[in-house]
Amino acid sequence: MIVLRCLLFLAIAGIALAADPALARYTLSGEVHDPAGGAVPEASISLFLPGGTLVAQTLTGPGGAFRFNAIRPGAYEVQVVAAGFQEATVALEITRTPYPPLRIPLKIHNLQQEVSVTDSYETVSAEPASNSDAVVVSRELLDYLPVMDDDVIGALSRFLDPGAAGTGGASLVIDGLESDKLRLSPSAIQEVKINQNPYSAEYSSPGRGRIEVITKQETDQYHGSFSFRLRDWRLNARNAFAARRPEEQRRGFEGHFTGPLGKSRRTSFLISAEREEQDEYANVFARTPRGILQEQFPTPSRETEFSARINHRPSEKTLFSIQYESERESDEGRGVGGFHLPETASDRTAGEHSVRFKHQYILGPSVIHELQVRLESETKETRSLLSGSRRLVVQDAFTSGGGQADEYKNEHSLELQDLFTWSAGRHFVRAGASLRDLSRRGFHDRRNREGTYYFSSLEDHAAGRPYAFEQQQGDGRLNFWTYELAGFIQDDFRLRPNLTLGLGLRINQQKYLAGRNIAPRLSAAWSPGEARNTVLRAGVGIFYDRMSSGAPRDTLLFDGSRFRQLILAEPGYPNPFAGYAGIDSPPPGIVRFAPDIESPYAIHSSLGIERRLGKGTSLSATYYSVSGRKILRSRDLNAPFNGTRPNPSFGLLRQIETSGSLQSHSLQVSVRGDLTRYFNGMVRYAAGRAYNDTEGIDSLPADSYDLSGEWARASFNRPHQFDIAGTLKPGRWFRLGIQLGLDSGRPYSLTTGRDDNGDGIARDRPAGVPRNTLQGPGSAVVDLRWSRDFNLSRRGIDSRVRATLALDAFNVLNRVNYSSYVGNQSSPFFGRAASARPARRLQVLLRVRF
Repeated sequence: MIVLRCLLFLAIAGIALAADPALARYTLSGEVHDPAGGAVPEASISLFLPGGTLVAQTLTGPGGAFRFNAIRPGAYEVQVVAAGFQEATVALEITRTPYPPLRIPLKIHNLQQEVSVTDSYETVSAEPASNSDAVVVSRELLDYLPVMDDDVIGALSRFLDPGAAGTGGASLVIDGLESDKLRLSPSAIQEVKINQNPYSAEYSSPGRGRIEVITKQETDQYHGSFSFRLRDWRLNARNAFAARRPEEQRRGFEGHFTGPLGKSRRTSFLISAEREEQDEYANVFARTPRGILQEQFPTPSRETEFSARINHRPSEKTLFSIQYESERESDEGRGVGGFHLPETASDRTAGEHSVRFKHQYILGPSVIHELQVRLESETKETRSLLSGSRRLVVQDAFTSGGGQADEYKNEHSLELQDLFTWSAGRHFVRAGASLRDLSRRGFHDRRNREGTYYFSSLEDHAAGRPYAFEQQQGDGRLNFWTYELAGFIQDDFRLRPNLTLGLGLRINQQKYLAGRNIAPRLSAAWSPGEARNTVLRAGVGIFYDRMSSGAPRDTLLFDGSRFRQLILAEPGYPNPFAGYAGIDSPPPGIVRFAPDIESPYAIHSSLGIERRLGKGTSLSATYYSVSGRKILRSRDLNAPFNGTRPNPSFGLLRQIETSGSLQSHSLQVSVRGDLTRYFNGMVRYAAGRAYNDTEGIDSLPADSYDLSGEWARASFNRPHQFDIAGTLKPGRWFRLGIQLGLDSGRPYSLTTGRDDNGDGIARDRPAGVPRNTLQGPGSAVVDLRWSRDFNLSRRGIDSRVRATLALDAFNVLNRVNYSSYVGNQSSPFFGRAASARPARRLQVLLRVRF
């Protein structure tokens, strides 16, 4: 009887289960494949509820298939993570059985192809390229953030680490190829990334010293945008060091257009252009013999950029791309501002042209080959407005006379990059070789031909007592070659579904620096537990620095015979050569490389934890360490000893050597994603200290024989930084973009302002005082963008056409952020700021997209 009751109960329960869909259990299955259609085995498949709760997790089999059993009806999100591929998320709703099998295509990292998946939400992953301490700015966020003059790179540069940038500054990578600048309109940018996959051997620079730009890809439909920007003096506040508001105006026009070429679906194009017209003024704030001088000097400039790209896909496996870029710019009134009087102005014109070719071929289900070649030509010319006039420099008071900045530069360069991508099983391997900056550089240096007098103070100027006179003589024409060769291999290896290793090796060689540099790199990420909501991440790697073209140029030019640099201590006035038999009698200066010069490098390491806080939000805390070795610096090996240079046949003997050091330690905590119901973005706090013993390759120490006083806080170091960047959308009527930056002050040095050791350079400090002992003030800037989108279909236009009206307010609180503090004890501005960052400025933007 009991058995019959149990059977009856089970029958009734089965009937109820079949009748109630909410209690039913269904099967969800699918396949994951690569761009060539091949299966992706051992991919991690996670099933989430919309709120972010993990329901189930599995791995794909050898054929790329996966299956979830006993799944209740409802809305879900399927997340796919595979080594070597970008993460993908598919949203679905189970309402019937059987649910159609999913077929999910994955996009290989750094391969720009269209993938039909929904937008992924903020999560944490053990993939090497999914580190949560990266700054990733999407196209949508760029549209709504306040960006001054659409300078995207400049706006995001504060998220870089100056200690990781190297001698030449941060590296810029555009669509996988390293470039010296951005030559396309801002609207053609799809995404910007900083510090993603920081230890990858594919890149010469570490993640915090690298900006990656992904441009928009052509589609089979016509799309485009046009925008107009305006800044006008009537909307600006007065700078703290300006006597009045100058009548400035800046206009910007930019846009892009993309789509299929004709009726072809295999050939597409992208055209972008930008025009900048600036009618601005430089603020002069100086102390002359007649007193304080405050005035504005016009510095108009014009810049035009154009870019055109054609993509052709003869098959699903092959892509050919050719791109032409050009830039033309002119700047007037360069060099004026601060202590520099209007008569020191110079004008500059520049032009660039480049052609870029790209071939991409999918060799098989798991192998991709990519070749990129770029040819570039560039010219620059600078002319001083006032010629035939000697320059007078009273340290940190005023600079008058001719600008003497005349020079001509040209450069013709070739860059080549050949990459292979291979994905098999648990391995994702990228390997390649590059020839970077194979260039012929030409110079015609006509600077400082009339000579420059240097005075320690206004009193010395009034008495006619200069401490130094400097002049260049001879033939300043020079042509030389530079190049850099590199090869790398990177394997991102998934040991387990929750544990990955990144193993990399990079080898490079530079002209003028001896030896082949071997740079191993290692990273690891582990996500403990079944929920996979936490990731522990660590990495270490060696990164070699580059030498800029300025150093070899100086060694070839200033050889003491063909082109002469004269530095005279305590010269005659107004005739600097009064104490010499003839004009050629003063000994020339020499610039040379140290016999044992090597490639500078830094050891970067980090240890961090990442935590998924919920759907759309993640937290990361990371400790960073940088140890710089053999940093480039300059020393005067013929500096006066007891008032006399050891070798009287020469003046300044500047030796470029690799004897500098750097140490940096910092902690960064950031939260990003959907922080509230209305706010999406990032909040970051960073604390750290950086010490070094050189100001850079062109800087000479106060005492070339005693470098002990040079070890101090780095001039770029800000102990504390706090940032907020994101968008606030309280309703459908408008959106508010926010960028807030709070920084503590940088250090600066105390100097006497005199040439106490007689080397012709006034860098001397009081006895026993090391470098950078003074502290500058902090800064606080709040930038806002109010924007409203309009659908133009109401006026009878295609519903795909939208317009955006935006109003930007930079430094909206109009806080005075002082800068350029003077540590020169002989200056009338000692202990005071000599300039301030811009006051409040407003910018109006109108954009139309279709």
